[in-house]
Amino acid sequence: MGYVYVMTNPSFPEYVKIGYAKDVKQRLDELNRSSAVPFAFRIYATYEVDSELSDKKLHSILDKLNPELRSTEEINGKKRVREFYAMTPEDAYDILDAIAEINGFKHRLKKWKATNEEQKEEETAKEISEAHQERLAPFAFSMCNIAVGEQIEFSCKGNENDGTICTVIDDKHVEYRNETWSLTALAQFFTGKKPLAGPRYFKYKGEWLNNIRSKPLQ
Repeated sequence: MGYVYVMTNPSFPEYVKIGYAKDVKQRLDELNRSSAVPFAFRIYATYEVDSELSDKKLHSILDKLNPELRSTEEINGKKRVREFYAMTPEDAYDILDAIAEINGFKHRLKKWKATNEEQKEEETAKEISEAHQERLAPFAFSMCNIAVGEQIEFSCKGNENDGTICTVIDDKHVEYRNETWSLTALAQFFTGKKPLAGPRYFKYKGEWLNNIRSKPLQ
């Protein structure tokens, strides 16, 4: 017996790795010995199987459903195909769940809970990505169709300022306690540390500003 696994890595959150291993933890250790990847892999889900060909069958199914999902590249005239797929880990899990249900083996499917360290790495990677986005296209409220006079909310779980409201006063600034702040400066004031990207700490009508920014303007 072995396991078809779904692994994630904060270094490339748009991909999941789907493969097979007789010992998943050993395979995880092998992958994480490399210093070429900024963050560690983590196991998202496993499905216990009776054949080591199971992951190849799954790869074949995915390739037939959508060949564009798989990570491929050409090096020195040779095509290199990898076990990485452009999908969310939730979607990958749902595929395994459907296969397990069809075969009557749902008890063999396991979703792994992220450790505190893994959660911190994911959060750090997300902040770095959003900081990069901020440098390429600095945030402006007009990007989100948020008008002057609207209110936004600081959101940071466990922080004493969580839920604090401030008011938009121009395209890049808010008012808090009769003072003018950029989002980064205000986030630093609330958290006591310099954030890489201020907008990631604020919500408008319950939705993160960066999520609103990523949507096309209506």
